[in-house]
Amino acid sequence: MLLAAKTWHDTMADPRVMRAEVALRGMPADAGPIRAVLISDVHVAGPDMPPERLERIVTQMNALQPDIVMIAGDLVSEKRFASKVYTPAEIVAPLGNLVAPLGVVVAPGNHDHWYDWPGLQEQLGRNGIRVLQNDAAEVGPLAIGGVDDAYTRRDDLPLVLEKMEGLRGGRVILTHSPDVFPQLPPDVSLVLAGHTHCGQISLPLIGAASYMSRYGARFACGHIVEHEQSAIVGAGLGTSVLPLRFGTQAEIWLVTLVPGSE
Repeated sequence: MLLAAKTWHDTMADPRVMRAEVALRGMPADAGPIRAVLISDVHVAGPDMPPERLERIVTQMNALQPDIVMIAGDLVSEKRFASKVYTPAEIVAPLGNLVAPLGVVVAPGNHDHWYDWPGLQEQLGRNGIRVLQNDAAEVGPLAIGGVDDAYTRRDDLPLVLEKMEGLRGGRVILTHSPDVFPQLPPDVSLVLAGHTHCGQISLPLIGAASYMSRYGARFACGHIVEHEQSAIVGAGLGTSVLPLRFGTQAEIWLVTLVPGSE
């Protein structure tokens, strides 16, 4: 009974808000702090993440007063045990209510491609959400590169870095899988990612069965700093394969971006 109660709590609890501050090389000194909200692995599907639950989470995100929202892929789950799979319009509509002066940016994940990426992309455009798919853009004081999904081998980091050349602002990579992190040049200060779910089901003493990363637990979860570069890997909002969490909880990351030294 206690085990079932904990599983239900971990699966359905409101996302906890995690916080970090990261200094970005190239960010103008007079830009001031930028409040960036990161989510990933939304995985809209029944029973655990119907659009109505996502609407409540969007309200929670708006209360954080973000300057920009970044979504690191996997908007949908077509998982085998889903009680309902929603249409692209139903999946994206709640995200259209996000409020951020610099906008909402998304890079696709593996489940987006497996489901209906063209349909999702159309709905994202209709809701004013910017897609960066192996592309880059200046957004306020940021130069954001959106790398497509590495898990399905659609990533093209060299192309994204080429497109970032000449862009002004603090350099940030938004991508679904954190596995691109070791290949980044020194002038990219930050990677925002998801995909690992922080294990999703993490048992005491045993841990998670897999983090779906070629690096194992190296970029499994949280704020990782290596060689003065940061990766922030969120636990995501929803679930994959099984509609259950245990030992992990949904997360929203509020990342304060400040100018860094060159």
